[in-house]
Formats: sequence, C-alpha cells, structure tokens
Amino acid sequence: MKKIIFATGNQGKMVEIRSILSDLTVEILSMKEAGIEVDIEETGRTFEENAIIKARAIAAEVSGEDDVVVLADDSGLEVDYLNKEPGIYSARYLGEDTSYEVKNQNIIQRLEGVPKEQRGARFVCAIAAVFASGEIMVTRGTIEGYIGFKPAGVNGFGYDPIFYVDEYHCSTAELPSELKNKLSHRGKALRAMREHLTSR
Repeated sequence: MKKIIFATGNQGKMVEIRSILSDLTVEILSMKEAGIEVDIEETGRTFEENAIIKARAIAAEVSGEDDVVVLADDSGLEVDYLNKEPGIYSARYLGEDTSYEVKNQNIIQRLEGVPKEQRGARFVCAIAAVFASGEIMVTRGTIEGYIGFKPAGVNGFGYDPIFYVDEYHCSTAELPSELKNKLSHRGKALRAMREHLTSR
C-alpha cells in the first residue's frame, strides 16, 4: 500500500484524516486531489452501506492500481428526541446546499423547551476500505453527547457547535483538535481502520 484515496472533497474532514493517519508512511489524497470526479448516489439504509457504496465507486475509478486502498466514510448525527434524525441524511438535511449554521439552528429550534436529559445524541461514523483485491472491510465509531441550547466554538465543522460532551462541559467545536480527534466518532473508526491496515 503506497497510496490511500479518501472518498471525500471535504477539506475539514481531510485535515482530521491526515492527522489521525499521520504515522502511516503513505500518500493520503482526497478524491479531488486524485483527480476523480464521480457523482455517487448514496442509496444505503445504514452508515455502513453508504460508506461501502462510496468506496466501491471510487475503487472502480482506480482499478488496476495494486498499491492503492480506497477509504470512504459515512457519518452523521443521531438525535434521540427526533427519532435519530438527521441520521444518514445529515449532510443532506434541509438540502445539500443549506449551511450548517441553518441546520444547527433548525435542530435547536426543534428541541426548544426539551430538557437536557432528553437531548441525548451521538455522532456515528462508518469507514469502508476497498482493497485492490476487491476485499472490503468496515469499521465503526461513535461518540455520545447531547444537543446544546446554543451553538459554541469554531474548532470543527458541521454539527460540532451544537454537539456537547458532558465530560468536558463544552461542544466538540470547542475542544482542542488533538482531544477532538481522540474522542470523535471519525477518530475512533479511523484508528480501528488504521489497526487493520498496519496489520496486513
């Protein structure tokens, strides 16, 4: 394995990925950096299914390259009071072009008057790897927390400003990057995947 292509164009996500996989002596590229442009329809019913769909789609673009591993993640926010919405639709919630500022405010408004003990939520991340052989491997990570009463912090992206962690009494957007990567759903799933990659 000389190269990892990650099926995302999200630069915030790539910063986290490169940080967590920094001890791997391989080139880590986003699909855009690898010159791959593919419209992928996420038709899965779970985070795992969508991660596999994305990884397979990118792997098809680099078939024949034996030293490449394709990784893809599907992640999202589950809010218990909202029947685990937005779930697998987290990125497309209220429309793909809707800002996360609007999405976050919408969730807070929907929880208006709901006490903290009923605001339980979690971030979920599934990461799929597709190897040149066609073999597929999937890991999963979660972090439990709750939806805060107002957004806070700038050290993150997406739903981070409204997702609070009890242990640290702050949102994940207020955590230092190193601690956030240690606790995060993506960090846990990536470290589990890293163990598989280094043991091969």
